[in-house]
Parts: sequence; structure tokens; C-alpha cells
Amino acid sequence: MVSDPFRMDGKVVIVTGASSGLGARFSEVLTAAGATVVMAARRELAVQELAARLPRATGMRCDITVEQDCASLIDLTVQVHGRLDVLVNNAGVSNIARVETETTEDFRRVLEVNLLGTYTLSRLAGLQMLKEGSGTIVNVASIVGLVGLGRMPQAAYAASKAGVVNLTREMAAQWARRGVRVNALAPGFFPSEMTEELFSSDSGHAWLEKMTPMGRGGRPEELDGALLYLASDASSYVTGSVLTVDGGWTAV
Repeated sequence: MVSDPFRMDGKVVIVTGASSGLGARFSEVLTAAGATVVMAARRELAVQELAARLPRATGMRCDITVEQDCASLIDLTVQVHGRLDVLVNNAGVSNIARVETETTEDFRRVLEVNLLGTYTLSRLAGLQMLKEGSGTIVNVASIVGLVGLGRMPQAAYAASKAGVVNLTREMAAQWARRGVRVNALAPGFFPSEMTEELFSSDSGHAWLEKMTPMGRGGRPEELDGALLYLASDASSYVTGSVLTVDGGWTAV
């Protein structure tokens, strides 16, 4: 009998930014695959309410820009569950502004969450995984970290996600011989809090239809398989990769 490599039975997973949007969806997908999931977000009540609806899920408050919050998240996960197998770095923020009006303070704030927060939590999770000689980190990047958009100006977000892409490659290269894999998921445009205006307006839908080779934005369930692939043993020989799920956006 051939086992299903996409199953996550017995795996302990942390998902950040799990109080809404893609993070909440990722938590649902991972628990459905058998994983025990620690859902982390700044909005403690919201994430705990969502976790209560899922099997084998708990919610914890964590601001990934605060190193002590990150350390507590890792420590408590290991104390309660005895291990940490997978980290999904999903938490992120954006700032829509043209370069000439985006302040240095706004630029720094986005980098602190998207890039520095990802680095801090990955480093702390990596230390635990290296002790065990195994582990998987999935960083949620973006196609905006691979190409420019221009007409949806967000230099800070683009820079932060480009940083996440190469941070992924560097961590993967450093840890490949020590049992820890690091990959990135680079979604195109999917419904979330950050893209609510885009998906709720006729002009937004028209823009997506015009700009995306497949003629539409993504549906939430169209990230499920890619997430499970990178998080599970199905990708056991994959590290340092960036998996785009974008309807062909970066192909043209």
C-alpha cells in the first residue's frame, strides 16, 4: 500500500497571520490533512475563535516584530506538543503608495513585518528544527517579489517580498545538509484583507482579467495543493525553491 505523501498526520505546524485570509485558510487545509496547528496572529481573540472551530488547532497571540513574542511562540509550541515540524511564515502587511510619497517610516514598517519578522521567526524555529535534524519552513512571498507592478505601487512590499525570496534560498542552502528544508510560496492575486478592494470592485476585476493570462484572480482553494506540497513530505527533495501560483502572471 502506497502512503499519501501529502498527509500531515502527526506533524506540528505553526501558521502566522492566521486570524484571517490566507492564514486562516492555510490552517484549515493543514488540519484537514491531519496536522496539529498552532495559529498565531496579533489579534488574539480572533485567532482563538477561528482555532476553536478546527480540530487539533490552538490560537496564540504573536507579533512577529517582537522577538520575545516569536521566542514564546516557538517555546510554548514545543512545550505543549513536544516538537515543531513545519513553520508557515504567512504574516504580512502592505502599503499602497508611490515611491515619491511613501515615507521612510512606512517603508521600514513593512520591512520589519514582512522581512525581519520572517527572518526572526525562521531563525528561532530553525534552531529548534536543527536540534531535531528535520523540519520544513514555508515562507509566503509574492509575485510582487519577482516582478514590478507599477500601476499598483507598493515599493516597500515589493522590496520585502524580494528579500523573502532570497532569504529563502540562503537559509535553504545553509541548512540543506542538516535536515531542514526552506521553500517559498509566491501567490498572485487572491482574496484577502490586503486585496479586498481589488476583488470587491468592477474595476479591480477588470484589471485582473486584463493583466492575468488566465483572465481572473485566484480562488482560495487554488493555493491548497501548493501549500500542502511544500509543507509535506511530498516535497522531500525540494529546498530553496519558489513556487508561483499566479494564473500565468509571471510568465509574460
